[in-house]
Amino acid sequence: MKIGASTLAGIDNTLEHTLEFIENLGIEYAELVHQFPCEDIDADLLESFNLKYSIHAPFMDVNIAALQDKSRLNSIRQIKDSIDLANEINAEAVVVHPGLATFLANKYFLDKVYELSNESIKELGEYGKDLGVLTTIENMPTFDGMIYQNIEDLDELLTSLDMAMTLDIGHANHAGYSAEGMIFDSIKHIHIHDNYGDDDAHLALGEGSIDLNHIVDTLENKNYDGIYIIEVNDYDSIKKSYEYMKKNF
Repeated sequence: MKIGASTLAGIDNTLEHTLEFIENLGIEYAELVHQFPCEDIDADLLESFNLKYSIHAPFMDVNIAALQDKSRLNSIRQIKDSIDLANEINAEAVVVHPGLATFLANKYFLDKVYELSNESIKELGEYGKDLGVLTTIENMPTFDGMIYQNIEDLDELLTSLDMAMTLDIGHANHAGYSAEGMIFDSIKHIHIHDNYGDDDAHLALGEGSIDLNHIVDTLENKNYDGIYIIEVNDYDSIKKSYEYMKKNF
């Protein structure tokens, strides 16, 4: 089983400090959140650690489904920068959010938002394939304006494009999916965290109500060979979650 942790837990610390924490726990992978305050990541710094990497492309101030051409194209360019970084450091996957429908877009132009998101996803998938980088799209929680909360719709799109999904287990639970309903063949990367279904809380594993054992056991029985990225709020939650995974799986 490949286990990693997101640097999101150390967003208020230096990247070096967070990577040191992850490595010292004995975790094999780190997922680099490639946006402010870590827009520029030094590959030499990464090589100084005995870690393997995945990358979370920027999602703050970025929208690949934006109706404004300049905003959308700039967002695509930023995510291609993450794919380029993944190629440079031989990262195992890049995670991409499918975009947002802002207030007026959600009210009047939702179909167009999805159309543009699909076009952007296709473009990014092809860009990644050309570089040999696994470019994955993440399902979203149930918050206003977030598209592709519906995992079936996302799976259908990605299957048609021969692309992969990052299953965010906490997002899926927040969107009302059962443990059985979260499993799709397009899943090649996992974000794992816990919640009670009422919020995208990113709790340590075992601190919410998600049937994590059923989900992971089902994935393992289907020969899932991607990474489980612990995506929680702080260092202590990384440690608790890693101990949970070692004990239960």
